[in-house]
Amino acid sequence: MIAWALTGVAPLAVPPTPGTTPRRRGPSPVSPILPALERQRFFDHLRRYAEIADRAGADGALLRRQAVYLCSYDSAPDTRAWLADMRSRRPLQLRNTAWTPAWADVRSLATSLTRYGDMEVLHAFIERGMGNDSGEIANLNYWAYWLGLDRVLRPDDSFMADRTPSWDAGALLRSLADRLDPGLACVDLNVHSVWALIAARPGAVAAHPGLTADLRQRVERLLDGGAVSRQSRRELDAVQYGLRLSHP
Repeated sequence: MIAWALTGVAPLAVPPTPGTTPRRRGPSPVSPILPALERQRFFDHLRRYAEIADRAGADGALLRRQAVYLCSYDSAPDTRAWLADMRSRRPLQLRNTAWTPAWADVRSLATSLTRYGDMEVLHAFIERGMGNDSGEIANLNYWAYWLGLDRVLRPDDSFMADRTPSWDAGALLRSLADRLDPGLACVDLNVHSVWALIAARPGAVAAHPGLTADLRQRVERLLDGGAVSRQSRRELDAVQYGLRLSHP
């Protein structure tokens, strides 16, 4: 909801306005807006607290991650350089077999940089940060919580390492399928997440024939285009093959 005022793009959770809804007289905004000066102050404060949280180490991890992510919506000409500087303070070292708090920090920064055309960090994160079961589980747990499918209140990030999650796999697959959009900068992460979820919970596809048909169309659209990486194409081929097996 905060990002709506920063970008003008309505969240997916907000339904479109019915065509019969009467409009106000005269010009009116189609989304929440912030005046330019307030917007600049907002991002200035975010940067300041992201840097303060960075100096706080592990105790500031959650604030730092959230502030850095929101800062990526800033259209100021120096935003990309600032994000790159924040990246340099947290080198990508995610080859551990166990989940660590640094995992979520790098994930957030990697997705933020894609808004500026930097795909290298995201691809490295997919390879290193989700190259084992611990990373794959953390990613799905992260998605479920971020999308509101995990109803448990979490006081810290440790839930991402939970190997017995409480979220519904079918609902998560439905939400992730909506993000198989070639126009999204993080589409490679979304493809990998769908591939990993189906591999971990194949029953989620078999139980939803309508979802299967939608997934097929989205997968074919991505395969016919050039918006995804080679790894994503391999994963889409695997998803497509699995869909054929589940619903010939």
